[in-house]
Amino acid sequence: MSPPSLMDDVDAVQAQIARNMLQSGDWVTARLDGVRYLEKSPLKYWMMAVCFWIFGAHDWAARIPIALSTVLLCWVTARFAAWAFGWRVGLHAGLVLGTSVGLFLFTRILIPDVMLTLTITIALWGMVRALEEEERHPAAWAMAMWAAIGTGLLLKGLIAAAFPVATGLLYLGLTKQLLVKRTWRRLQVLWGMLLVLAIAAPWHVLATLRNPPYFDFTMHSEKGSYHGFFWFYFINEHVLRFLNLRYPRDYNTVPRAYFWLFHLLWFFPWSLYFPAALRLKYRGVDRASRVRLLCLCWAGFILTFFTFSTTQEYYSMPCYPALALLLGCAMASGDSWLKWGRRAIGVVTALALAAICGILWTVRGLAAPGDIASALSQNPDVYTLSLGHMTDLTIVSFAYLRGPLAVAGVAFAVGTWGAWRLRGAAAGAALVAMMVLFFHAARMALVVFDPYMSSRPLAEALLAAPPGKLIVDDQYYTFSSVFFYTNRRAYLLNGRVNNLDYGSYAPDAPEDVFIDDGEFRRLWNSEARYYLVVEGTKAERLEQVAGKTRFHVQRFSGGKYLFTNH
Repeated sequence: MSPPSLMDDVDAVQAQIARNMLQSGDWVTARLDGVRYLEKSPLKYWMMAVCFWIFGAHDWAARIPIALSTVLLCWVTARFAAWAFGWRVGLHAGLVLGTSVGLFLFTRILIPDVMLTLTITIALWGMVRALEEEERHPAAWAMAMWAAIGTGLLLKGLIAAAFPVATGLLYLGLTKQLLVKRTWRRLQVLWGMLLVLAIAAPWHVLATLRNPPYFDFTMHSEKGSYHGFFWFYFINEHVLRFLNLRYPRDYNTVPRAYFWLFHLLWFFPWSLYFPAALRLKYRGVDRASRVRLLCLCWAGFILTFFTFSTTQEYYSMPCYPALALLLGCAMASGDSWLKWGRRAIGVVTALALAAICGILWTVRGLAAPGDIASALSQNPDVYTLSLGHMTDLTIVSFAYLRGPLAVAGVAFAVGTWGAWRLRGAAAGAALVAMMVLFFHAARMALVVFDPYMSSRPLAEALLAAPPGKLIVDDQYYTFSSVFFYTNRRAYLLNGRVNNLDYGSYAPDAPEDVFIDDGEFRRLWNSEARYYLVVEGTKAERLEQVAGKTRFHVQRFSGGKYLFTNH
């Protein structure tokens, strides 16, 4: 789980919030640099804080909840599929999900979506088992459903309830169970809702009481206003975000067509079996047909929901288990399309292998001095997308990635051989081996990118330097890993924007966090020692503001500077 280091932006932010909760003893209100941070649910922070308490505040400890949740999600998906379709489909579904590109990519960052996906999967499995005629413990499964929904509310807000409830209602309507008294009796609705409230309500109530005003339903969002927790969390972060009216606008949205088409990549190579999944039986009274229909409702509702909302590439993760269940069924069906799908996989992997060989040949004589940052382009306009930094790659940058490319080439060679030369389970095993090798190559690449994506080398240099106060150019997120690896407060130079903007207007917001150019000039030219972290492209402007002679390089790494004024 380490290396790579925690990345700047959301990755290190989540870990530092957890540490702040542990150190302050305030497990209700999240804070960054002393400023209230009210936009997220707390359970992921609590889980990381517990890991810090047990193991210490390490990056690998912060990743334990995500890692365990990922493994548990694959296991639950496999068990769900085995119960509904048999052990063979369960094996296929678990392997499909566990070796999917999307699940790997979006669990490299400390975001709670894999945990949310786990709660939704348990909730929907609990629903269908509670309604199953042969089920011996329907009440227990119903309570598992409601407990999962309550837990999800503490992970990512109202969608944790909206997704399973909407999926369940759609499924019950299509199977003509919606208006049947037996349905609601077996689902234990009254007791279940009480359980949800018992799990989720205490934190929401405490957060509202500790962050007044209590109830504000203003339907517009603007800079400079503060309406407390209730408004920001429920109105701004749920309603106005869905309508794309939220302030601050610190996010982007993926074009709708790409949002759908990306799933061919997120589930590669198994996505080439989707045509076989379309030929499965979805109407019938048998358990398998009903669960397949549930999967259609599950994936269909979530994908449609985000089609009409702002969306990032990873927002559809809650439907990954549904797609894995359908792909597992298709792979075990013996459908004639599987042969053509396998050949299509062989073509794609062969082309990927050829591309890698071409890139390695092109960069064969190129030197790779320093770190990869010197060979990358800058495209800040797309960094609000989770994969925005992929656009920074240049041909020269691949000279730094020869090792990962070589391993990826071996992976695609194994996949090509398996897709063209093997059949049945042997071909599937070869494709699984391909993905395992490819993921290892991706992790190697992340380590190469470490100085660029993380500011840990600057943090380590700061820890080794004489004592002094820290100034961070731009917003907190730009150098969030410096805060985590040094565990210190800092001045934010022109950083009253985006995620900390709202909390900075709270009545008790600290006054020693945000500074402008004039205050920076005064501090930098004083007798006290200060340190400054700044991106290389912005250093010249600050030298002009405060005088170039006072800028002494302490460390340069990943295209970023650590300066001191003495």
